[in-house]
Amino acid sequence: MRHFLLATVAVMSLSATAHADEFNVAVAANFTAPAKEIATVFEQKTGHKAVLSFGATGQFYAQIKQDAPFVVFLAADDETPKKAVEEGLAVPDSRFTYAVGRLVLWTKASDAQLGEDTLRKGAFEKLSIANPATAPYGGAAVQAMKKMGVFEAIQPKIVQGNSIAQAFQFAETGAAELAFVALSQVIAKPDGTRWPVPESLHDPIFQDAVLLRKGAGNEAATAFLAFLKGPEAAAVISKYGYGTRAPN
Repeated sequence: MRHFLLATVAVMSLSATAHADEFNVAVAANFTAPAKEIATVFEQKTGHKAVLSFGATGQFYAQIKQDAPFVVFLAADDETPKKAVEEGLAVPDSRFTYAVGRLVLWTKASDAQLGEDTLRKGAFEKLSIANPATAPYGGAAVQAMKKMGVFEAIQPKIVQGNSIAQAFQFAETGAAELAFVALSQVIAKPDGTRWPVPESLHDPIFQDAVLLRKGAGNEAATAFLAFLKGPEAAAVISKYGYGTRAPN
């Protein structure tokens, strides 16, 4: 009887392994930490492994158009996934908002006083932002500075990162004194100073997910997107400072 039970367990384990799958996910750089945490819990619960790549939304979209092997796309905006559906690169009706981003101005100095006056006075050498042409958080930063009326004065001091991750790296390493970054990147940091940019200064940063055409029929990818809509993922998303809204 004992041998029979062991054999049954072995068969069940092999069966679970056989049904486990790996799939490639393109993830906006601002969502790096929560995506890793969500993917870990998802793998523990399902056996499916989400292979995550991080970068700028615009760069990912260019790669997707060139037949990159991604099956799921977690963008930093809502327009790019919408365009993916319209251009036949994504599965219709699979798009939904998984997070609402928050933009902050950050410096690694823990005793700094940050706010709109910081930008108006301009008493700094360099300010880093993500490339506004490819990274929605960079676009939001430019929009906010223009609405404050400081963009033209600050523009010569701006250094651009390829993604929000690189924009943060510039400020963290001292290549820039200030950076416009995602709240999720600094919410858990014990040092530094941050100023939440008023949401009235830029359009809402709705971050949408979509199942790409390569993922049509991929059960593991579909399960991942369903998990992303669930309460466990929502708890992680909120922990990193994102808002949420009901699926589209």
